[in-house]
Amino acid sequence: MAFTFLTAEWRNLIFANYAIDRNVLEPLVPYGTELDEFNGICYGSLVGFYFQHVKMLGVVAVPFHREFEEFNLRFYVRRKTADGWKRGVVFVKEIVPKAAITIVANTLYGEPYATHPMRHSWRNEGNSQHIEYEWKVGANWNHIRVQADKVGHPLVPGSEEEFITEHYWGYTARNTKRSSLRKGEGRTSEYEVVHPHWNIYPVQDFAVRCDVSTLYGAVFAPFFEQQPKSVFLADGSAVAIKSGAVIRG
Repeated sequence: MAFTFLTAEWRNLIFANYAIDRNVLEPLVPYGTELDEFNGICYGSLVGFYFQHVKMLGVVAVPFHREFEEFNLRFYVRRKTADGWKRGVVFVKEIVPKAAITIVANTLYGEPYATHPMRHSWRNEGNSQHIEYEWKVGANWNHIRVQADKVGHPLVPGSEEEFITEHYWGYTARNTKRSSLRKGEGRTSEYEVVHPHWNIYPVQDFAVRCDVSTLYGAVFAPFFEQQPKSVFLADGSAVAIKSGAVIRG
């Protein structure tokens, strides 16, 4: 039976979405899932957002860990089940400023977290909102920032924004040895992310500075040297993270 192991609010999510060669992503696809495409494109998204009101098991607030920034690179997969397709995300790396979060995520859940200094800025100016997240790589501050409309709109069915935001499952490879996968010995953790539909705020201007080679490897760098296919801001909401299946070969 599924149980809720974390509740929180995710706020002011910036999505910068890039086309990535499926041959780069395939080695990272967890056992039991396959790449998910939108109009023939495999997307990788750089995502910055803010965690608020974090509670473990829905009731336990961890001191000094209730609010913090996160920045991640994720891509999109799907898993076929008897009830139809489950559409989910895989994280290449998730950056947070709290070492304890990284230790718990890496040790207990196998999630690829890393700890870096982080900061954020939110402000309104006229008819625009300015949202920025920064993270430090070595001696340099990286950033993702947008100037967006203050008035948003609901998700449009069939849109790219719907594809990006409506993947409600997370998948984590717990055995990444390719020899094991060929023998059918893979193991994947599945979890469910529950939240309502988010409103989308059109972006007027944006800037992304990310040391992709250092954070994710040189193989990813060429794809992020191009302009993103899209950038948008979502308002976010309360979320609940629930346990799912363990997929075994």
